[in-house]
Amino acid sequence: MMTTIEELLRFIEEEDVRFIRLAFFDVFGIQKNISILPDLLPKALKHGIAIDANAIFGLSSLKDATLYVKPDISTLTILPWRSIDGSVVCMVGNLYDAHGEPYALDCRKMLKDALRAAAGMDVLFNISTQFEFYLFLQDEVGNNTWRPLDYAGYMDVAPEDKGENVRREICMTLATMGLQPRSSYHQAGPGQNEIDFHSSTPLKAADEASMFKWVVRTVADANGLHAEFSPKPLEDKPGNGMHIKMKFAKTMPRHQIEHFLAGILAHIDALTLFLNPVEASYARLGKQNAPDQIAWSVAHAHELIHVDPKNDHIFELRSPDPLCDPYLCFSLLIRAGLDGIENEIPLEKPLDTVCDLTTIKRLPSTKEEAYNRTVQDEWLRQWLPERLIALYR
Repeated sequence: MMTTIEELLRFIEEEDVRFIRLAFFDVFGIQKNISILPDLLPKALKHGIAIDANAIFGLSSLKDATLYVKPDISTLTILPWRSIDGSVVCMVGNLYDAHGEPYALDCRKMLKDALRAAAGMDVLFNISTQFEFYLFLQDEVGNNTWRPLDYAGYMDVAPEDKGENVRREICMTLATMGLQPRSSYHQAGPGQNEIDFHSSTPLKAADEASMFKWVVRTVADANGLHAEFSPKPLEDKPGNGMHIKMKFAKTMPRHQIEHFLAGILAHIDALTLFLNPVEASYARLGKQNAPDQIAWSVAHAHELIHVDPKNDHIFELRSPDPLCDPYLCFSLLIRAGLDGIENEIPLEKPLDTVCDLTTIKRLPSTKEEAYNRTVQDEWLRQWLPERLIALYR
């Protein structure tokens, strides 16, 4: 990992880097980029590279018509499929306004702010993600279809599983880029796959999750396939989730972790609009192991929050889907957890001990309902920009 500008400039020269790709993300987590030549890098590092915010939905405003992308040198990676004539590298960038201030709607900034708040309360943890996605065939002229690559089932092997080689190529590409895949396998749906990451710092985990979708789509396309991350691509088949696992430091007292969980459960209604951002998200929830009950469990692995039975400092949230913005998603979860700690919100009993399931609240069943629950949460509206909420409506 690069730590100084001097190291970066020396690396650029030694590796014969010809192009530098600056990646950034809009408020929905959709990747954008601008490529520059190495001689422009010093300017990019000092002042940023100007972009027309009016051309990117969700970023523009009359006051901030021009924004500036400044690369984070710690995110430098060589792109393995772009090295025919010298190397091509990529760095994730942060957004700044014309006054050099971090842009308020940059969700990567929001995550960094949330992490500073967590550090101020001595709340330390790592995050890992687990992505589900479908692989569909392309037709003879390269157009995407909805015909699955195969009809294998959960953890099947070749020849039924025809995605093994593609998953291997994806994982090898990720590893070459310095990202950290941990495992991969065929999921339950036809042509459905899963790739899981090792845990890392929340900012690095968000960077990896954001770049992951780009890598998967690129590798799939090179193999004549269409990678689909939408939450419910096939009506009667399992949906795609983006499960989030949080691992707290061993020094964290158990009661603090319980308050953190309680904070997430208390605000999950309001957060769902951002964790499940499209109409199709709500066709997934409550079906085929996708949770919709606002509850936690140790015994039942498919509930909203599953606490690891072997390590109560680890839990997994299973409701988000891959179309969420990982930066925004992580920052919201952290803020909710910190609110739980600050206000000592008590953790309700686990679902394992609940006898009357009719008393359990459920997640919103439509995007409109999710929006209404968001605007009703006064805690969330105190610090999340109203403009961002409106964009998700």
